[in-house]
Amino acid sequence: MNTTYQTLIVKFSEPITALDGIFDDTGAWETDTLKGWIDDYESTRFTATDSHTAVITSEYNMECVKEWLQRQTPISEMREF
Repeated sequence: MNTTYQTLIVKFSEPITALDGIFDDTGAWETDTLKGWIDDYESTRFTATDSHTAVITSEYNMECVKEWLQRQTPISEMREF
């Protein structure tokens, strides 16, 4: 089986830990972190590489994740591979 994953490198203009504040209402979001929210998408994973940067991989949910990130988070740079 040959699976192709999309990769997105995102540099946020705020620390990732500050962005976790989006999820203050854990009852509504069912998570309390940006990593938790992204990892809840099937086949999608969030790996922070420093305080402002993350590598996100996804087999087939990347467009939804990318669109949400662009609307809801302050991004200083985004690269797709």
